Amino acid sequence: MKFDLSLFKTILFSLGVVSFVIGVYQTIILQNLQANYWIFMVSMCCWLPLRYWRQKEAAEAKAAAQAAATRPSSAVEPPRGGRKPGRKRR
Repeated sequence: MKFDLSLFKTILFSLGVVSFVIGVYQTIILQNLQANYWIFMVSMCCWLPLRYWRQKEAAEAKAAAQAAATRPSSAVEPPRGGRKPGRKRR
């Protein structure tokens, strides 16, 4: 069985959002942020790996774009001489 990282990311994000909403609700009802601090920390613990993975993916994409930009332009061969297709001679 293959581990699906995108499903894990979705679950972490959902758990983070739900715990944040519960924390806000409990804080409003109880009017005590200190008693609900742990709920906000659960939310943050769910979001921290997501931020790390997004930054890592962005850095990899940037490195790939730089590698593609530094390739020599001679790697692409210019078109050979001759007639262009679809053009009639006069």
